[in-house]
Amino acid sequence: MALKQPESVDECIYFTNRTFDTGKAMAWVYRKMCPKCGKGRKIDKKADHYVCYACGYKEDAKQMEELLHIEVAYTCPYCGKDGEATTEYKRKVWMGVPSYVFECKSCGKSIGLTKKLKAKKGGDD
Repeated sequence: MALKQPESVDECIYFTNRTFDTGKAMAWVYRKMCPKCGKGRKIDKKADHYVCYACGYKEDAKQMEELLHIEVAYTCPYCGKDGEATTEYKRKVWMGVPSYVFECKSCGKSIGLTKKLKAKKGGDD
């Protein structure tokens, strides 16, 4: 099943478009719909809670972020094949840098979306 790409970054709480040496990745995390009214999308990502702009419902940020997933459309920097992946919205240490990590569906190598301006530390994998 093909991933649905966002029409606007306003739909997302996280969005990035990255290029690697020989690959690229576009990743996003959709805002969740409000569980109370089902209308408004959650806002206020930097706070310790999410607030629905339609009804004002508040929800704890940590609980909400555990339910989120990052979706990635990529060209693998190792094998050059295009693919799509979904992984948990939680940074892991990858090559010494906090990153969202997913695996290439073709070659199985790990690919990391590092924090901006962070250089990875050695190694190919």
